[in-house]
Amino acid sequence: MLLRKVRDRIDRDYAQPLDVEALARGVFMSAGHLSREFRAAYGESPYSYLMTRRIERAMTLLRRGDMSVTEVCFEVGCSSLGTFSTRFSELVGISPSAYKKMAGDEAKGIPACVAKQVTRPVRNREAAAAAPQ
Repeated sequence: MLLRKVRDRIDRDYAQPLDVEALARGVFMSAGHLSREFRAAYGESPYSYLMTRRIERAMTLLRRGDMSVTEVCFEVGCSSLGTFSTRFSELVGISPSAYKKMAGDEAKGIPACVAKQVTRPVRNREAAAAAPQ
């Protein structure tokens, strides 16, 4: 129940300044304990989950095409363009600016709800595990 509360808070407040300590205080746990329990339950750390949510939202904003990469970075709650670009590239496989250029054509004519599912980021380790040997 407490871990779901943390996950729901991340889903709801992803654009706010969140850190593991603040999330842990909200459910009366230490940051270390929360990180271990969250990873055991959801397969990734609270920070990784937060960044994945931010990148998913960034992908949606970049597909719209009316915001710059810098504007999108700050809109989704990242405070560093460099960290945002690095994390985006790790999760999506291309830079945010390259994604913005190609996303307009990729999702053209696809309903937004379908485009979100089709273009959802896949962590590199998940992609490597799913690749045929």
